Amino acid sequence: MNPERAKAIMSRMRKLEIHTRRLVNNTLAGEYHSVFKGRGMDFDEVREYVPGDEVRTIDWNVTARAGRPFVKKFTEERELTILLLVDVSASGNFGSASLSKRELAAELASVLAFSAIRNSDKVGLILYTDRIEQYIPPKKGRRHVMRVVREILFHQPQGRGTDTVKALDFANRILRRRAIAFLISDFQSAGDPDQALADLRRAMRQTNRRHDLVALHIEDSREKSLPDVGVLAIEDAETGEVVELDTANPEVRSRFAQESKDRTQRLVRGFRAEAVDTLELDTARPYLPALQHFFKIRERRRS
Repeated sequence: MNPERAKAIMSRMRKLEIHTRRLVNNTLAGEYHSVFKGRGMDFDEVREYVPGDEVRTIDWNVTARAGRPFVKKFTEERELTILLLVDVSASGNFGSASLSKRELAAELASVLAFSAIRNSDKVGLILYTDRIEQYIPPKKGRRHVMRVVREILFHQPQGRGTDTVKALDFANRILRRRAIAFLISDFQSAGDPDQALADLRRAMRQTNRRHDLVALHIEDSREKSLPDVGVLAIEDAETGEVVELDTANPEVRSRFAQESKDRTQRLVRGFRAEAVDTLELDTARPYLPALQHFFKIRERRRS
């Protein structure tokens, strides 16, 4: 890598770090802490029983030795493992607003990663296309998080397509303990959409049994509706297939919008059927208010 490119990469990463750290410190840290609880309770100490204490917490061994009742005191086990599963397939390079879908994914991942290390949680990363591109095991610390962010931003994928099922199956194999798994993708894939959704639901079901799976669905508004600009050649970024559409025809624009809406609705129904918490995000809209609202809704529902 030449020095100029290395300098540009470091500058971009530093700007992203400053931006996302500010968001975490000023607005998101409390929501993250309250929504994502630890795996359970850790034993802290024993103390003498006082009226009102739960009888089930009595430590009978200490009680027998002391001749008076003592109870066990517990504290919440806060340390979590956060795993970011980020889709870096070719369709993520599209963006009609200030950010591409991949850039929005990088910002989201950065916010989540910095929220995690602020709470002394571990962060891991899986980058995937139609194959597993890279795996970074969960660790703590700023340097580790900066590596995670760098890979999301600058990794050069070997594949073009998307296989989210393969990514989830890989996560299930490598995660030994319960984790919070954030699946960040536009969920666009080639092939039969009904079969693809059925396979995705199977994989999500398996992951959500062992872990806490959260899906962050990234979209771009231009992929949901067509402008009236005459004949338009549209290329599928993942397959290379080119289709010409006459966007001056209202029926063509209406059919395109309806098919996009139907695809999203099928996906959302699939998420709900598998009890996977889901957040829809658009490259043209600020993501932080949506993320805050999502965390608050999740906290109220789970409490």
